[in-house]
Amino acid sequence: MVKWSLEGNVRGRSPFAFTIMYDNVRNEMPTRSLEDVATERTKLIRNPMYDGYLADPHVFRHDGVYYAVGTGPGAGGQEFPMLRSDDFAHWEPIGFALERPLVEGDCFWAPEIAFHDGTFYMYFSVGQADKGHHLRVASSPNPDGPYRDSGEPLLAPESTPFAIDASPFQDTDGQWYLYYSRDFLDSGPGGRSGTALVVARLDEMVHLEEEYTVVMRARHDWQRFESDRPIYDGIYDWHTLEGPFVVLHDSRYYCLYSGGNWQNDSYGVDWVVGDHPLGPFEDTNGGGGPRLLVTVPNSVIGPGHNSVVIGPDGVSTFLAYHAWDPKMTARRLYLDLLQWNENGPFCEGPTFDSEKGCG
Repeated sequence: MVKWSLEGNVRGRSPFAFTIMYDNVRNEMPTRSLEDVATERTKLIRNPMYDGYLADPHVFRHDGVYYAVGTGPGAGGQEFPMLRSDDFAHWEPIGFALERPLVEGDCFWAPEIAFHDGTFYMYFSVGQADKGHHLRVASSPNPDGPYRDSGEPLLAPESTPFAIDASPFQDTDGQWYLYYSRDFLDSGPGGRSGTALVVARLDEMVHLEEEYTVVMRARHDWQRFESDRPIYDGIYDWHTLEGPFVVLHDSRYYCLYSGGNWQNDSYGVDWVVGDHPLGPFEDTNGGGGPRLLVTVPNSVIGPGHNSVVIGPDGVSTFLAYHAWDPKMTARRLYLDLLQWNENGPFCEGPTFDSEKGCG
């Protein structure tokens, strides 16, 4: 049995419209009825969508084919497992996306892919365990790779000792930006110590401006990663915001992000909103916890690190994210409808299929 929670008019929420940059085309999403939404979800979604390990999933469509790439075990000198689907409902592994570059570090995290002027660019980080991660970019003429590293980090590790979760976004004027997460050690009215969200301009897809703008610093208890964390030769009350992904809706820029600790049930998805890709961004969260995706106890643990993709009908938009099973054996790919009301984005997920052993 697939467990949904769509009831009547969904607690008074209205039908929605959505705008997203998709295949470099700005699409205006028409209003849909709740009946259409329910039908689309029931036809396509039986979470988790794939039984293998696939964390930090980026799902995108090119020439009618869907691809998913994410963090997971590599093999044979290759990194980032990749899936393919012709119908959005059935996903099959097709190998690995990245030819492993000769760089320091053995942990490759959080790939995201952008298509520009006939070339696919994949942004990712590499480091040693959870230390020393730096951002890199690789490219390929094909959506499924192989992607080959550019040979240089996007930011100098000397000036940026930790950066992860790069997410490219193209504005309506053609300018590209890269959202990512980096560490801040100070704590005060502007934010708490920890990993936070920033953005900088991209030049020719392979050069990132050193100067960045802060999108969001942690300021809520639910965003705590670990109290008394030993890091950077000190002890910090560490908070984490990561996995940024920006969507444009009604001329406003919503930066979806994950907060908390990815290793437990504190992890979830929230957002901030601004009127320009560089902000300033407003945090409307009252501190009660993530509003877009949260843990379903004993069923779906720590949902987060999402991307957004348009469904096969060309109208419905979906969150693609990972979540742990109750026994915490693997982070797997989930999909759920992204909807909107006057307060911003909302999602009736995480949904899950109890017959798959996740409920």
